[in-house]
Amino acid sequence: MKIDQIHHVAYRCKDAKETVEWYMKNLKMDFVLAIAEDQVPSTKAPDPYMHIFMDAGNNNVLAFFELPTQPEMGRDIKTPEWVQHIAFKVKDMDTLLQFKAELESNGIEVLGVVDHSLFHSIYFFDPSGHRIELAAPDIAEAEKLARLDEVKWEMLEEWSKTKRAPKHAAWLHEDEFRALD
Repeated sequence: MKIDQIHHVAYRCKDAKETVEWYMKNLKMDFVLAIAEDQVPSTKAPDPYMHIFMDAGNNNVLAFFELPTQPEMGRDIKTPEWVQHIAFKVKDMDTLLQFKAELESNGIEVLGVVDHSLFHSIYFFDPSGHRIELAAPDIAEAEKLARLDEVKWEMLEEWSKTKRAPKHAAWLHEDEFRALD
């Protein structure tokens, strides 16, 4: 028995209509479904909501809930802002640069392009404050992933004992290995 794939990932949003329009305009996602109820089906709690679903490509669905009767949404203040994010893959570096230019022309502040060695990314925030990453694969991504796969268990074991970053993959950020790109 094994899970087939993620059905959808759901987040909260401040305004469902604004969220749909923003994701359609800025990330070219299609609006695929809306569900609104006055009662939560799983808990039976009286809590009206709007649940929207966006097509993130390849049968991946990104969903949001607008919850008008709940306290104003916030973020986990004990977790750094850069940790919690939604990352989407784009075809290539040209596509990433086109997104960056369009986002900036729409008045969205964009961080990057950041070189992660395996891929390059840009970062920005949606209207509800969710950090979004767009990532474009690098030329030698498959080879680099294979190298990382070889050491993943050793790294995890060392981390679990020391809580210090193991050096098994330090090559990712060393200039001599960037030549693989």
